[in-house]
Amino acid sequence: MEFLQNNLIYMIPGFGLIGILFMAVQSAWVSKQDAGDKNMLELSGYIADGAMAFLKAEWKVLSYFVIIAGALLAWSGTMEGSPENPIHSSPVIAVAFLLGAVFSALAGYIGMRIATKANVRTTEAARSSLAKALKVSFTGGTVMGFGVAGLAIFGLGGLFIVLYYAFVNPGAAATGPEMKKTIEVLAGFSLGAESIALFARVGGGIYTKAADVGADLVGKVEAGIPEDDVRNPATIADNVGDNVGDVAGMGADLFGSYVATILATMVLGQEIQSDDKFGGMAPILLPMFIAGLGLIFSIVGSWFVKISKDSDSVQKALNLGNWLSIILTAVAAYFAVHWLLPESMEIRGFRFPAENVYHSILVGLVVGTLMSLITEYYTAMGKRPVNSIIQQSSTGHATNIIGGLSVGMESTVLPILILAAGIYGSYYFAGFYGVAIAAAGMMATTAMQLAIDAFGPIADNAGGIAEMSGCPKEVRERTDNLDAVGNTTAATGKGFAIASAALTSLALFAAFAGISGIETIDIYKADVLAGLFVGGMIPFIFSALCISAVGRAAMSMVQEVRRQFRDIPGIMEYKAKPEYEKCVAISTQASIREMMLPGAIALIVPLIVGFIFGPEVLGGLLAGVTVSGVLMGIFQSNAGGAWDNAKKSFEKGVMIQGKMEYKGSDAHKASVTGDTVGDPFKDTSGPSMNILIKLMSIVSLIIAPHIAVGPVSQTSAKDVEKHKILAPKTVKISDVQSKIK
Repeated sequence: MEFLQNNLIYMIPGFGLIGILFMAVQSAWVSKQDAGDKNMLELSGYIADGAMAFLKAEWKVLSYFVIIAGALLAWSGTMEGSPENPIHSSPVIAVAFLLGAVFSALAGYIGMRIATKANVRTTEAARSSLAKALKVSFTGGTVMGFGVAGLAIFGLGGLFIVLYYAFVNPGAAATGPEMKKTIEVLAGFSLGAESIALFARVGGGIYTKAADVGADLVGKVEAGIPEDDVRNPATIADNVGDNVGDVAGMGADLFGSYVATILATMVLGQEIQSDDKFGGMAPILLPMFIAGLGLIFSIVGSWFVKISKDSDSVQKALNLGNWLSIILTAVAAYFAVHWLLPESMEIRGFRFPAENVYHSILVGLVVGTLMSLITEYYTAMGKRPVNSIIQQSSTGHATNIIGGLSVGMESTVLPILILAAGIYGSYYFAGFYGVAIAAAGMMATTAMQLAIDAFGPIADNAGGIAEMSGCPKEVRERTDNLDAVGNTTAATGKGFAIASAALTSLALFAAFAGISGIETIDIYKADVLAGLFVGGMIPFIFSALCISAVGRAAMSMVQEVRRQFRDIPGIMEYKAKPEYEKCVAISTQASIREMMLPGAIALIVPLIVGFIFGPEVLGGLLAGVTVSGVLMGIFQSNAGGAWDNAKKSFEKGVMIQGKMEYKGSDAHKASVTGDTVGDPFKDTSGPSMNILIKLMSIVSLIIAPHIAVGPVSQTSAKDVEKHKILAPKTVKISDVQSKIK
């Protein structure tokens, strides 16, 4: 035990290395699987080449941004502030920013590389059985999940060790300026990760949906051929989009979310007066340690995701692995909290016991689980919300759209109530540190969550390759089975990410308030109220820019597909090959061009508001962005997911007013329209909301020392008394017995 106590700080990047090694083993296994015939390999090669072409173009543009932003951060790190408001930073923050950006891009690259290998191997495995197809596609997903989590824990834990030895003198207090400087510089790592994540998610989302909408509108609706038909010029671009948006973009997204959640807890942990065995650092180390435990138990959970025959439920297999990893992490967290933390701690004027920290972690795990279950209900086939959209498709395109919008809006109610209860409950137990550690607990099993999420795009690609290469009907049925489950898991993953973003942003918000020296945000002030309204507007203009970008790119795609059908004779008769590369180029150019403005909003608006109007107005802005962004994210992701599965339900046939309806019917055509509208909702603007609100909070946290209005204030006596009323009290048995006597 003493050895563990003395080497805990080194164990954390060690957990990350275990995740990376597991990823390497899984990747090698996928690579050894049979990749099918020459035709399948050729099609898979087109997809892989298109995905790499996009990443190279994206990285070229983002490299300019990283260099400029890094230079500005290095310059800001030279400022020392005033004696009343010292700035605890260093030019090294630019290095941390660069590492965060590189690791985030690498996480996306790893996921995309394995996805473009696993897709064709899943198709070939589906020739044998659904069980083997699930094994290949899910193993491909685990490469993504454990690569992201492993890199995040290794990168953050390793950089923390380097910065700790660079800035903190032996014996220095964990609440002192040296540790504050360490974590302020470490925040640059999170800023780099989230910045790349936003551009990757928005750019990838525009790419994939422009291709998808073009393939749907011309191929399925106008030409009457399947979405993934080899004759459709946009089909390769569509399959490339699944990788650059739903895999590379999602990998960077979850990497950034994971890092931001851990960092937010560390920032607040640094403020805690803790008399522990680790020199007062236990509250700082706890979130990284729990993330490491979650990674290990996610590996265990992944071993149980399997089925034995085609009639077994894929969803149940995935749920078993997920639940097992959550339960094991919850049990391990109990021992971790009681080992690391002292009996009592203090932050901003009030005290709480270690037991309450564990209760906050449980709150986070429960909130994350409930959010996933509710999202599954609103987006899964066979449930009331999706069935209501199917029924409304029978009366045309307009009623289908109305049905999907209403489902999306309704789906915000329960998640927001649960999120509100989670915020109140976690704060009740351990103040703002409780809110932050609840988010860390929720994100602890990110490796498993992301593995489940990433298997969906792999299965979707596998179905496309099966269609394009003319595989037997049962192969496409098996891949469609996986794809339908993947649509639901993708939606639940987005709901999970939004919930964690809300808790993380609140924790970052509390840290920002402390560092900037503001005690309250008074909405009676006109400028603060104006900031609140402007913040509420930002997710709307952000969504508008993303959706309109998809619309413009899709128009170009539609025109190109129509041109090829018109000008290249023999496509429909399989006598001529479409010019796939032209459609790939359209999506690539449009996504790179259109991703810049939405990304700039998230980065520049906090700077303008903070430096011109001050921290209190910026606080109002962040409050507006967080509330509006969470609602918009849930609404758009769930509406898009429900529309998608309503359309897919027609492939097996649905009962509408006593009559079976299938693909090709008028009701099915209406469902295709709904799915087309929902595509940018669920894959571009919706999932970008969680990055938007966290990135704006992190930018605000970075600039907080530069716009501070006073020294960090402790909670007032009035607030302490209020917290005493809210906080659960520890009651001794002896006291109760004496009162009874």
